[in-house]
Amino acid sequence: MFTYRIMKIFTVILLLLVFCPPSFSLTREEEINIKVYKNVSPSVVNITTTTLIRDFFSIYPQKGAGSGSIIDATGYILTNYHVVEGASEITVTLFDGSKHKAALVGIDPDNDLAIIKIKTTKKLKPVKLGDSDSLQVGQKVYAIGNPFGLNFTLTTGIISALGRPLTTESGRVIENVIQTDAPINPGNSGGPLLDTSGRMIGINTAIFTPSGGNIGIGFAIPVNTARELIPDLIRYGKVRRPWIGIVGVPLWAELSQALGLSVSKGILVSEVVPGGPADRAGIRGGTIPVEISGTIVYLGGDIIVSMDGKPVGSMEDIKRVLKGKRDGETVLVRIVRKNRVYDLKVKVRLRT
Repeated sequence: MFTYRIMKIFTVILLLLVFCPPSFSLTREEEINIKVYKNVSPSVVNITTTTLIRDFFSIYPQKGAGSGSIIDATGYILTNYHVVEGASEITVTLFDGSKHKAALVGIDPDNDLAIIKIKTTKKLKPVKLGDSDSLQVGQKVYAIGNPFGLNFTLTTGIISALGRPLTTESGRVIENVIQTDAPINPGNSGGPLLDTSGRMIGINTAIFTPSGGNIGIGFAIPVNTARELIPDLIRYGKVRRPWIGIVGVPLWAELSQALGLSVSKGILVSEVVPGGPADRAGIRGGTIPVEISGTIVYLGGDIIVSMDGKPVGSMEDIKRVLKGKRDGETVLVRIVRKNRVYDLKVKVRLRT
């Protein structure tokens, strides 16, 4: 009798397991992962390019691939410049698998950013932009892209460091880059780096690796950098940057000593663009042509030693001071002319 009851209970339990299997609840972290992927993946695209390569014998097509983010419902897509550089044909694949020809709208090689555009009657879902200025090391992030051609792949990680300078293959230096350990591989370039709310906080641009595969160090351009540049890229095709209109040469101690100058650091103004901001402010270029490292420069002009109170020793220093200046905004330029110091007010202009 006892054995029969045990058998009956066992049978009931077995039937319950078969017809009513237990449900395993997701963790909070898994729920967030799934939500981010479902919400953002329709905003991510796969980009394939064809570039015509010329060698000694012939011209042949070379294929390339990357990712991008829809930033506007009318079809504008943000990606990396190196993804579309030199492409004769750009094709965008949406999340639903449909393919569309894309046109190049604007480029900014200095920040490895580009805007392309597709024409479609489909309803597009733009990605939401976050705030990269508020990021913290240790914060969880996601990357969605097409690594090695594996479409719409989600990877996760954390922010490993902030404010990194990144030197691209072309030798350009991108400032204030985000470093992450989220797996980023070839094909992820141009895709979004996301926070846990699904907002884009960066544009994945490069990996650091000796082998070509991910080893836990990837880089993304801060979204706030892109946010500032997008309007110019769409309207002008390039970025309008603050400009004072000079050709300058960094001054070093040996050159200073040879020329008998009173300062050993600054920017020798070789040439001044006629009618430009520096010219209008009274800054003078050189008149004595000499060859330095294979380049003709003109000596005898003014020496810029500081701008807005910040010492300058390279053209990059000048760019940093000018960054963010608005058209017509004044910058205070301290110069040395014939061993005398002058402060001149220069009105900045924006140009492409």
